[in-house]
Amino acid sequence: MDYLEPLKLTISEMANILGVSRKTASKIVNGHGSVTPDMALRLSKAFDTTPELWLNLQVNHDLWHAMHDSKEWMNVYTVPHLTGTPG
Repeated sequence: MDYLEPLKLTISEMANILGVSRKTASKIVNGHGSVTPDMALRLSKAFDTTPELWLNLQVNHDLWHAMHDSKEWMNVYTVPHLTGTPG
């Protein structure tokens, strides 16, 4: 996590600040756990940011992996647009 190094915080110290287990903090820091809305609130309070920042980072991470880890989504066809108004 980009915030830990400059602040010279260990994962254990971060976990203590956030009120979570070291395992939970470690999973998030190392990319093996997701930032939940609850965690986004905790991180925003700890780092004086917004929860939206943390959730957007998580969504961007998830979307990047979805795009690159599998190409199955490319098999979906585009629904043709309807013209005119219904009825």
